[in-house]
Amino acid sequence: MKLFSGRVFLLIAVLVTLHGCGFKFRGSQPLPEGIQQVYLTGPKEYSPLKRALKEHFDFYQIAYVANIPVEQKDQTIAIYLYPDSLDRRLLSLFSTGQVAEYELVLTIKLQVIFPDKEPQIVEFDVTREYQDDPDAILAKSRELDLILKEMRNQAADRIVRMLPSLDSRER
Repeated sequence: MKLFSGRVFLLIAVLVTLHGCGFKFRGSQPLPEGIQQVYLTGPKEYSPLKRALKEHFDFYQIAYVANIPVEQKDQTIAIYLYPDSLDRRLLSLFSTGQVAEYELVLTIKLQVIFPDKEPQIVEFDVTREYQDDPDAILAKSRELDLILKEMRNQAADRIVRMLPSLDSRER
């Protein structure tokens, strides 16, 4: 009996702790009701953000199309990706005056068009700190590429997760 009550107490303690820190189970993010697919376009056919967004659509099992068939126009969200921009802000310097740390700011801008609704422009930033080392230029270049890929993946995930809330704002 003591073993059973100890397990129950442990289970309750874990659940209370998880609830207290704001943890929530996340399943796949559904598209808004009545929407079956997404049309994705932008000025660059093979931009890194567009590739990341397609990977997230595959992960969330969201169908995307290269063009909108007339018979499915009322079941398709259109997303137009504007070119993203990257800014670097100086955070700190070495004692020699060289830059030690940057803040990378990736600005994402897109237009989302839901069927029978006005287009919505969405813009947001993804930020990351980046430590620069002038003695390891090659390694830092590779690290910067990885950080940018991670930032684009974070932006793609944010776009997919915001689609249902964007649809509900217009009602």
